[in-house]
Amino acid sequence: MTQGSEVRAKAVAVVRSGDRVLVERGYGRLDDSHFYRAIGGHIDFGERAAHAVAREWSEEYGLTLEEVRLLGVLENFFTYEGSPGHEIVFAFEARVVEPEVYRQEELEGIDPHGRRHEAVWVSMEELATGDIPLAPAGLLALLR
Repeated sequence: MTQGSEVRAKAVAVVRSGDRVLVERGYGRLDDSHFYRAIGGHIDFGERAAHAVAREWSEEYGLTLEEVRLLGVLENFFTYEGSPGHEIVFAFEARVVEPEVYRQEELEGIDPHGRRHEAVWVSMEELATGDIPLAPAGLLALLR
């Protein structure tokens, strides 16, 4: 199947610290776009969404999630790097077990595929301005 011809199931989580949330920085090379995205990824066949998001956080950042709570389910249509996408996203809120995360401004990780990930704390006020959008679409409303 070519990209854009299937619906993908994803699970993402946002962690809060006061008025800030921990999200990844994203960048689109083709259109020079910047965005934030909730941390997470695909759901494997037979895997529950809550388990998938915990696995993704562990694989990408070596972090352990707890108190994973479903905020809602979003249907997301988008274009990235010139290709259309369609995904069903289980959006969670959670806490990170490792306390040092809440004292760091940025986190870096590398997933099992060798891709680099960079997470930052962003204020809800900054997200509300819309200068740099938060993906998936609709997540900001669930966080409010």
